[in-house]
Amino acid sequence: MEKRNEILELSIQFALDIIEFTEILESKRKFVIANQLLKSGTSVGANVFESQSAESRADFIHKLKIADKEAKESEYWLLLCEKSRSYPSNEDLKLKLLSIQKLLSKIISTSKINK
Repeated sequence: MEKRNEILELSIQFALDIIEFTEILESKRKFVIANQLLKSGTSVGANVFESQSAESRADFIHKLKIADKEAKESEYWLLLCEKSRSYPSNEDLKLKLLSIQKLLSKIISTSKINK
């Protein structure tokens, strides 16, 4: 039986949820933030996915650090949506992102310890 890869599953689902939310932003003609959020939000999962084929432990950690940076950028765009009166916001996305960030942090720190 194949072992469950929680960070990969969470980040892929987050990317799919980001796609849906940015479609809502675009329908409200909020194109700039929609585009920025689409790029950073889907990049989290892309970097986690890419880390699964890392050439070394250092490469693995590096890819996950990039995913973490993209998550932080996504957090920023979601915060702008939340704080702006004319933008929709999505609390569920923020909670999912927080879970991803916590898990990334644990994986990165554990990977550094086990070098």
